[in-house]
Amino acid sequence: MVTAFVVHQGPADPSLAVAPQVPQSIYYKLPQAAEALLGFSEISYRLPSILAMAVALLLTSLLAARLIHPQAGWFAAFACLGLRGINTAAGDARMYALGMCVAAAAMLFLVRWLDSADWRDALAFIVFGALVWRVHLIFWPFYVGLAAYALVRLERQDTPVSKVHAGLVFALLGIALVPVLMEAVALNRDAHAHVIVPPPTLREFIYSLQVRLILECTLGAWLLYRILHWKRQPAPLSAAAFALVGGWWLLQPFCLYGYSWLTGNSVFVARYLSLGLPGAALAATAAVAFFLPSQYWKRASAALGVGVLLVLGHWWELWPMHARSNWRAAAAAVNQLSLGPETPVICPSPFIEAKPPAWRSDYRLPGFLYAHLPVYPIRGKEYLFPFEYSPPAEEFASKLAENVLPSARRFFIYGGDRNALFWRDWFARRPELAGWSNRRLGPFGDVEVVEFEKPAAIETGIRLRPGLRMEYSSNRSIRLSQGGVQ
Repeated sequence: MVTAFVVHQGPADPSLAVAPQVPQSIYYKLPQAAEALLGFSEISYRLPSILAMAVALLLTSLLAARLIHPQAGWFAAFACLGLRGINTAAGDARMYALGMCVAAAAMLFLVRWLDSADWRDALAFIVFGALVWRVHLIFWPFYVGLAAYALVRLERQDTPVSKVHAGLVFALLGIALVPVLMEAVALNRDAHAHVIVPPPTLREFIYSLQVRLILECTLGAWLLYRILHWKRQPAPLSAAAFALVGGWWLLQPFCLYGYSWLTGNSVFVARYLSLGLPGAALAATAAVAFFLPSQYWKRASAALGVGVLLVLGHWWELWPMHARSNWRAAAAAVNQLSLGPETPVICPSPFIEAKPPAWRSDYRLPGFLYAHLPVYPIRGKEYLFPFEYSPPAEEFASKLAENVLPSARRFFIYGGDRNALFWRDWFARRPELAGWSNRRLGPFGDVEVVEFEKPAAIETGIRLRPGLRMEYSSNRSIRLSQGGVQ
């Protein structure tokens, strides 16, 4: 939805000033081109990521064949598919698949250049290396891994490239990254305003390392090694290759974990960590190479591919959800109820930047803070709420409860689950809405639609004299009481 907003409104749209980091990626050129060729649809917007991930898997398999074993390419590709984050990014209309693709290209051309000293590989390395940070500003740890690999090879004199030439190439890469560095430093001053998660726990950090895949692959290879009495294989990785694979695997989670705790601005988000996932797949492949004889790579790759398909194939669902946030179905559920144009629909923003003063009750649409509304529009009259509670938001809600909602037959709350359920409880406590029923439509993952409906007695205009109390039971009968007498 944000991708569609940036493509349609342009990166210079004034409403994006509240989140200046959003339009900084070169990625948006891809869905823009896809829409020009195929029209505007979810399919056209997701297609660039699927193609980018396919190329990323190809490049990762080429790196596995070059660094680990000539027959290890398919195993590395299927190991990638064993990681849920890679499958998610492949269908996501955001920049993370492109980031993995460009990073894998930079890695491959760095290895080729240091192997051959060919200036064309050096040029390709500079180009792709300069693009990684331009895909997303959170990918800065990646460059430490590139430098570490080159330094190890230079120190071990394991390359025909001289230190002078290597210094020149990395200097050119550094110059190409200076504009991005300046943008990143400027945006970092307001990083606290965009924090969406608490600081990571140690358990979350360990989970981010994808140790389960690595342990499962290693244990399977070790068991076969013991049962079939295979010969122990020589170390599959040179010191430089170990630095490359280890850096690609570990640097992103380690650096973002440290940054989150040192600065208090947590950026430990699964999609931000995705750049290191192909590195985890290569680490699993390298671990298997300690035990697997050369002639068994194809069989092992086929077995892993079948296992991944069986475990991650979602065989119990005819049409699995792409992600937890099903805005499309939520909007469709509201629209199927044939709302009138004046039916109130309360829309909390899904973006943490939606708070005063950027948010206001008369926020102008279309705007970034409500980027979901142009993509999945709803019928009815929209009332725009911020991401979370604030005194101005409560004042606005109170005015609605006093002046607008009582005259409506029903109204809806449409937004993220935490926001929507908070306002459901808030409105349910209002005296103006006493006796109104509410129900949750769905499920729509972490998106909620709540319908409030006026009871028939109120709708027909029954008026009570002072002191008389009216209550409603679950079967919609009415009970009147005054002074303890029913």
